[in-house]
Amino acid sequence: MKKRHAPILFCLVVLFATNSLLAQQAIVRTKATLRPQPGTNQAPEAQLHVGDKLTLLDPTPEHGYYQVTTQDGKNGWVYSRFIKIVASPSPSEPAINPETASQETCDDGLWNHVYNSTRLIVKQPCITVTGTLVDATASQSHHEPDGVRHEADADTHGWLKVDPQFEDLLNPGNMSSEGGNLVFEIVCMYDPPTQQDAKPACVDYASSLKIPPVGSHVQIVGSYVRDTFHAQWMEIHPVTSITVIP
Repeated sequence: MKKRHAPILFCLVVLFATNSLLAQQAIVRTKATLRPQPGTNQAPEAQLHVGDKLTLLDPTPEHGYYQVTTQDGKNGWVYSRFIKIVASPSPSEPAINPETASQETCDDGLWNHVYNSTRLIVKQPCITVTGTLVDATASQSHHEPDGVRHEADADTHGWLKVDPQFEDLLNPGNMSSEGGNLVFEIVCMYDPPTQQDAKPACVDYASSLKIPPVGSHVQIVGSYVRDTFHAQWMEIHPVTSITVIP
């Protein structure tokens, strides 16, 4: 009997291990609470701290909350804006080259000013990328002197033609919809936002970053993410710094 059940047990172990490897991970980015249900009607189960690692039990939020498991095995719900999702690359997404990992420090406080951050899946929390600034408005009816689109949520929508060693950061969405360029977004650059539901993200904050002229060779530091809206292209969002380099 035991021998007949052994293959089934083995399959279950493999299935569990496979699911664990494929599960999406998340990191707490600001102090949060773990709740028994997706809402604030019941008392918190536990306090979560910045840097705590979580496993998502369901990649789809419910009422703005994700169902998660903590490192110490507690199950519950956490508000989506308090965490950053870190997903493993799928075969259709670019892989992260360890040599491109940033030695710079990203400003995690900028996530407090990212409009609708739940649409972004973090692939690399902090990365440094180099390339040449391209005019993202050249083909539009309204050309902007700084070469970036001025979004209604007050962010930039800029284009970086990455240097050859960073081309693996691009995905099919970048190639089909963004001219083969990596998108970069500086949050709250054009404060106040004209989009009503984006206004809370820029309360008491406006970016002081300066955008170098189109054609400049630059280094951009920020979070490398996939935007799950639109064509699901890859972005540096939010941008911590942008610096002209030789």
